[in-house]
Amino acid sequence: MPYSSFLDYLQLEKNYSVHTITAYEADLRRFQEFLEETYSETEPKRVNYAQIRSWIVTLSESGISNRTINRKLSSLKSYYRFLLKTGQIEVSPLIKHKALRTSKKVQIPFSENEIVEVLENIDDTAFEGARDRFMIELFYSTGIRRIELINTKLSNLDLEGRVLKVLGKRNKERYVPLIGSVVETGKAYLKVRKQLPGSEENDYLFLTSSGDKIYESFVYRVINNYFSEVSGKLKKSPHILRHSFATHLLNQGANLNAVKELLGHSSLAATQVYTHNNIAELSKIHQKAHPRNNKK
Repeated sequence: MPYSSFLDYLQLEKNYSVHTITAYEADLRRFQEFLEETYSETEPKRVNYAQIRSWIVTLSESGISNRTINRKLSSLKSYYRFLLKTGQIEVSPLIKHKALRTSKKVQIPFSENEIVEVLENIDDTAFEGARDRFMIELFYSTGIRRIELINTKLSNLDLEGRVLKVLGKRNKERYVPLIGSVVETGKAYLKVRKQLPGSEENDYLFLTSSGDKIYESFVYRVINNYFSEVSGKLKKSPHILRHSFATHLLNQGANLNAVKELLGHSSLAATQVYTHNNIAELSKIHQKAHPRNNKK
């Protein structure tokens, strides 16, 4: 399946990040491998919805969630839109496709006490502890995404000005303010970072103990390991820290639009996912305070 021109289009015209383009390419490769194994015809112009439907069934039977299948189909749908735009096909085989139903999983944020307990129990006298503490504080105090943290460079961090420049989705820049505790933790980390062999040759803010740029599974492992010690929640990931950031701000009365800007969302609809916990908190207050609910 010839899709190199499509990937070039995503990079040059849509300005998608390398991470996003890699995900699109992986999805397209999986579909191409399926076609090669199941059908003799793999020319995009001749692929029909029945073949795509067969792929959907295969993915589902392999245990892949509907949410993940929808993401893969979104990549495929974008590819066929590109073929339409460039006049390579006349009708997309996915024109009438409807996304699979997915159950909305409630993301349970960490409590304030759980986050405090994790931070207070980190020995930050050595490099790894100082890095991990700064990483967790930065996640919780700014709400940045995992990939945004990984790609943050030293030049993006302004501790004196108390601001972090974040390169978000589609290379969109935003500036996030830093609170005092993060500034102090950041200074402590940068001090021990300088002592790491080879650190001067790496522009990225967060490094492994061997002086290399950190990566996704590494960041997940750090967060999961620390929070497994204090939390019994099923999911303990960087995204839950981002979720905790948004939820706790909203619980304290932060403006939804302000939280949207801090998170780097393009629309309020994406930010409203985090409001269910705020509603739950308001419900508790309402139940406790309303005179009709305080009958003796």
